[in-house]
Amino acid sequence: MNKFKILSINISEKKGELKKPVAKAMLQENHGIVDDAHAGNWHRQVSFLAQEDIEEMIKKGAKVTYGDFAENITTEGVDLAHLPVGTKLHIGEAILEVTQIGKECHNNKCAIFQQVGDCVMPRNGIFAKVIKGGEINSESNCYYSI
Repeated sequence: MNKFKILSINISEKKGELKKPVAKAMLQENHGIVDDAHAGNWHRQVSFLAQEDIEEMIKKGAKVTYGDFAENITTEGVDLAHLPVGTKLHIGEAILEVTQIGKECHNNKCAIFQQVGDCVMPRNGIFAKVIKGGEINSESNCYYSI
């Protein structure tokens, strides 16, 4: 089984605000994380970034932590950017489907790019939609299926 861990769940009430860690979150089918500004009926309901990618940015001098890349879920133990679109992410009772790998950078204007001349989210962040809802936390059993 292809297991991974959740290190942090991060939400923001408004777009453009830093995401803050929360102990648990409710994933709602066809919506995303309840109370997160980026949730809605679209293909980028929940964003993921691996701790391994955050560590890469720290080595380049970025002063960052979980949620600073606007990721909803920080993971460990899975190479997210190499999961094909359509991969199912099982987190507790919830199931998400990968819909997009990477994203367009905002003209190199994000604070992290300004700080170190690079940002990993456009390359290695992934996005998913919720196909089955449920409550999640850092203790949730997590695995993916291709």
